[in-house]
Amino acid sequence: MINNLNLNRVMRILTVITALFMPLTLIVGRYGMNFVHMPELSIPWAYPALPGVFAAVIAGLVIVFRRNKLM
Repeated sequence: MINNLNLNRVMRILTVITALFMPLTLIVGRYGMNFVHMPELSIPWAYPALPGVFAAVIAGLVIVFRRNKLM
């Protein structure tokens, strides 16, 4: 019984960590590509604004997880 509770706790933590980093991996994969005709290249503030987008995604996920009592 104790092993099951420990396993459930570990799986919950791993799921939360995966859910936090998965959207960031998708965004970074998109912006890590080398294209000549990306719309963001013509906007000078687009790439410096990306860390703000990343922080907003993480903050939103943390809020959702805390509301659902997963964190």
